[in-house]
Amino acid sequence: MESQTEQSSRAKMEYLRTICDREISIQQQRIDSSTASFHSSLNSIKAPALDTAQNHAKLAKMKANLREAEDELVKVLAAKTREEAKQMAMRYSISAVKTRVEELERTAQFQRTRRDEYGAIISRQSLALSKTEEDAEHEREEKGEIQEAISWYNRVLGFQIEGVKFTFNDINLKIPKQEYSFTIRHANDAYSLLDCNPHLNGIKELINELNSTNDLFSFVRIMREKFQEAAALGLQPQSTSSHQDCSTISMSGPALSVSTDRSESSAKKNEHHIPLRDVHRQFKKVSHGSKSPAKVNENQIIDGVFHKHPKKVAKSDILSPVHRSTHLKEVAKSDILSPVVHRSPQLKEVAKPNLLSLVVRRSPRLKAKK
Repeated sequence: MESQTEQSSRAKMEYLRTICDREISIQQQRIDSSTASFHSSLNSIKAPALDTAQNHAKLAKMKANLREAEDELVKVLAAKTREEAKQMAMRYSISAVKTRVEELERTAQFQRTRRDEYGAIISRQSLALSKTEEDAEHEREEKGEIQEAISWYNRVLGFQIEGVKFTFNDINLKIPKQEYSFTIRHANDAYSLLDCNPHLNGIKELINELNSTNDLFSFVRIMREKFQEAAALGLQPQSTSSHQDCSTISMSGPALSVSTDRSESSAKKNEHHIPLRDVHRQFKKVSHGSKSPAKVNENQIIDGVFHKHPKKVAKSDILSPVHRSTHLKEVAKSDILSPVVHRSPQLKEVAKPNLLSLVVRRSPRLKAKK
């Protein structure tokens, strides 16, 4: 029994072995065909794979070159940008320099114009300074002459000035020749009123205003107006005392006249007779520095007789402040503004008005008015 079982098992195993061998051969063929096809496929794929690998290498190299090119491009663009920025900055700088140059040219032109203007101003000021220096030198010479004349009169004749008398006529329309007068004195840079005929109200305020403004011509005009108002109110001037010895030089109204009085004290001092020749010598000594002999000879002494040639001065020139600087000098030289002086009869006969005008004590403030 067991042997049958073994035989049947062996027969099955033989059968299965035969089937397996047959299957193995079939599978072996299949494997061989598959291997052959795989090898053929591998051979067919290997060439493209190599090409692909080569292409990958080339691509990597090209990428590297591209990156380098991109880096170079970035550098070039950066350099270009920097150059453009430099060019823009240079353009702005050139534009600013051009603007600055134009401004400097305008400033230079303006400075040249100002230089020319200042040069002209300096030239004018130099001329004015030269003229002022000449005037100052002339004033110093005149002052020296005045001081020399005053010294001579004080030393030899006992001469002194009490004040300046202003006399007006044509004030009262009913009595045109009636004289209204006032006398002022200037000493220590201040004016003071010595006499007023007739007496007016508010004189003190007018004197204070005169001292504050130093406007003598306005003061004279105001005094004339005051006299006219007083005449309209019927106020008459007092008659002058008969004991005074006056020598008056008058003009047609509204001109002013100035009197020269002799006091008792100076009369006593001048009782001694002075020879005419000595007086002529003293006058020549006083007037030797004068620059205008024609003006000095306006009044002459011929054979011991005094010949006077007074100048004519218009009313408007006497009372107008516009012409006061020029005409005050002419009026003083023509003896219209001669001060009230104390002098001897001999001096009255021989003294020249020009020399007498030298002793007028002119205020520095009045000189400044000129």
